[in-house]
Amino acid sequence: MNPKQLTQLLKQVQGGTLSISDALSQLRTLPFEDLGFASVDHHRALRQGFPEVILCEGKTSAQILAIAKKLLKSNGPFLATRVAPAIAKRLTRLHRKAVYHEMANIVAVADPTRKLEGLVVIVTAGTSDIPVAEEARVTAEVMGSQVTTLYDVGVAGIHRLLDRQAILHQARVVIVVAGMDGVLPSVVGGLIDRPIVAVPTSQGYGANFGGLAPLLTMLNACSSGIGVVNIDNGFGAGCLAHRINAGMGAPEKAKKAR
Repeated sequence: MNPKQLTQLLKQVQGGTLSISDALSQLRTLPFEDLGFASVDHHRALRQGFPEVILCEGKTSAQILAIAKKLLKSNGPFLATRVAPAIAKRLTRLHRKAVYHEMANIVAVADPTRKLEGLVVIVTAGTSDIPVAEEARVTAEVMGSQVTTLYDVGVAGIHRLLDRQAILHQARVVIVVAGMDGVLPSVVGGLIDRPIVAVPTSQGYGANFGGLAPLLTMLNACSSGIGVVNIDNGFGAGCLAHRINAGMGAPEKAKKAR
């Protein structure tokens, strides 16, 4: 049950068109529904602003589909991450608006009535970093943020970034995705006054150590205002960037509501 449905339910009780006992019957799945192998959190959208997201890695196809069916009953936005192509085909059959974003390995159902807000800019050092960046992009967009991307603008050809830095200044928050030496977030941080979410990737030669090298570089960045998520964690970056973006727009919403 999403916030809209709960509001409608309470209005029906208030208006006398729905009995308390019937309302309680509908609320039995709150705050979670026990499937034995999973406890599906139907209350998360009310607490955090977005429904539970399925991490498909480590789950069987039967488990993924069972959880997805329960979450899709709410008719709200939906995200399943790290989805194998075979599972993606089966998930997209569960909902007519479900879309498989192949590069991001995400199956998503977006809310078509939700107006995208603010601006999140996603920057990658190289083309090899795009899959992680796409995971961040789809996540932030489905959660409600407007997103623009600048791909393959790493420090090996820094003029590519400098030529487009005006876009960075328009953002509320910037996600910077980089492997190899992982220095790009610090460079971007030296150009703008926006919060930056840095994402180290496992892309790189030899002593990249599967992303540990860029992770340590980002944690030791010279520029201020940089936060770092885990290696290849595009979903976490997209979620965090959206919350920062939405939070920065909160005062504007409050003024309009008065």
